[in-house]
Amino acid sequence: MSSKDVILGRIRSALGPGVAAPEIPRDYRRGAEKPDLELLVERLADYKSVVHRVATEKPGIAAAIGEIVGSGTVVVPPGLPTVWLPPGVEAVVDDGLDADRIAAADGVVTGAAVAIAETGTIVLDASPDQGRRIITLLPDLHICVLRPEQVVASVPEAVARLDPRRPLTWISGPSATSDIELNRVEGVHGPRNLHVILPGAQ
Repeated sequence: MSSKDVILGRIRSALGPGVAAPEIPRDYRRGAEKPDLELLVERLADYKSVVHRVATEKPGIAAAIGEIVGSGTVVVPPGLPTVWLPPGVEAVVDDGLDADRIAAADGVVTGAAVAIAETGTIVLDASPDQGRRIITLLPDLHICVLRPEQVVASVPEAVARLDPRRPLTWISGPSATSDIELNRVEGVHGPRNLHVILPGAQ
């Protein structure tokens, strides 16, 4: 028996029989309106992310990644589409890479699960094109490819699309924190640079 079971058992014993749990309201706001891509771009810029809007997925994504990375090395999850990568960039597939190898890369390229226009938040769920959480935390640069159909208007809509059993990473701009004097420090617990590529969103 776990500590959780012990605690819950004591609570049930203290409450006694006949206590019914109240209904939890589930009528969260879910906008029927079309997600506002311009609002998403504005929110991402507020968080100091760099947004690249390209006309087409191919060759637009590869061209944008080449512009960002140059001839560097990027870590990629096993399921990332190879057509996204330009010829001049060396892609290292994460097949269980150790932390030092990941941190030594110039950046990481991933897809996304969903993005929220209202908050400027991108969510990763460790799908094959997103990979392990560690690969998006150690390199100083994260390039995230986000398709327009993955954008929703609000947080409840995003939650409805996500599987809570998966490891979810919620990203609102590059890693940043502030001390008690509100001095902003970037890169403490993640990449200092976040580039978001939006194909077909021009």
